[in-house]
Amino acid sequence: MKFTDTKIRSLRAGEKKFYLREANGFTIRVLPSGTKTWLFVYTMDGKRKEMNLGHYPSVSLEKARRRYRAAFSLYEQGKDPVAIGREEQEERLKAPLVDDLVREYIEKHAKRFKRSWAKDEAILNRDVIPSWGKLKAADINKRHVILLLEKILERGSPGMANNCFQIVRKMFNFAIERDILPHSPCAGLKLPAIKTPRDRVLSEEEIKNLWENLNKENVAIADETKRAIKLILVTAQRPGEVIGMHADEIDGKWWTIPAARAKNGKMHRVFLTDLALELIGYTSNKEYIFPSPHKRKKQPMGSNAMLNGIRRNIEELQTEYFTPHDLRRTAATNLAKMGAMDEVIDAILNHSKVGVIRVYNQYKYDREKQLALERWEKKLRQIIGMEEIEAE
Repeated sequence: MKFTDTKIRSLRAGEKKFYLREANGFTIRVLPSGTKTWLFVYTMDGKRKEMNLGHYPSVSLEKARRRYRAAFSLYEQGKDPVAIGREEQEERLKAPLVDDLVREYIEKHAKRFKRSWAKDEAILNRDVIPSWGKLKAADINKRHVILLLEKILERGSPGMANNCFQIVRKMFNFAIERDILPHSPCAGLKLPAIKTPRDRVLSEEEIKNLWENLNKENVAIADETKRAIKLILVTAQRPGEVIGMHADEIDGKWWTIPAARAKNGKMHRVFLTDLALELIGYTSNKEYIFPSPHKRKKQPMGSNAMLNGIRRNIEELQTEYFTPHDLRRTAATNLAKMGAMDEVIDAILNHSKVGVIRVYNQYKYDREKQLALERWEKKLRQIIGMEEIEAE
């Protein structure tokens, strides 16, 4: 007897359960309640067994037939499909939740190999855990990833969508390397937003507006955050390295960023002008210059404090939208306008040397860095009105 949809739909319940078999154990069982269940009925080691393939109509004839064929293939190989299914179910119950995978990724990979591990943790906790935390990591598929990224894009954060995708992709690759998962749901997916190099440089008018408005009370940004924003512009250093500044790193007019904190893994000396020292303030009996607002936490402010403050107060700051890193680019661009050599600007920015020069040129440019930053401070003071412009 060959099953058809019409035949299965027409089956009516009787006083007792009954079975209809197509061939080679492919069966449907009808209970007095009317429940119709697909089965694979077979004998293994002299015992009759029934493998549940799902209930009709939620499992269609076509889907039931596919499940039957997979089970029958195992049976032909001398394997017990029910036992194998039970083992797979037990493995699924033992499989980690996404919540577990996130913790393992942070502790055993990100903290060991990424200086920006705290940023990874913050993004996963904000965007991934609320949506996927209680799901099995093995159940996350490509569609889950696409919907998660679209949700971030819809809130107007293309850069964050790209960052989240890169972190999630790395996390699932980590799971594959540790034999937690057999494959990644990110395979075949591209960055959700077009990644273009940023070229935002603040004009002199914007710099003046920014500096003046940061001093106003209606700008809802913490004082430490305001000073950190200004210090990036004064020193041309990376935002993450500025907010992580520790009093022990400052010696007179020089700030030494240790290799462990520098993005390129190389110790970096930054000359501190008078304006930079004013923004840093007293360092005696201090630990972090820009501490977390949570007094019990002995750590610097969060990595997104400046960005969030700017985003929420952009109208009050009276500038077009910018990021903290744009202030670093603005400082570097002005250094170039004032005639600083590329080698000196790269030394100020702590860009790694490339090619043969990386091996043979070990000069640190400390004197040149000092002169260039002092000239930039003088120019900056003129822009913001702290010093009169000299007549040419």
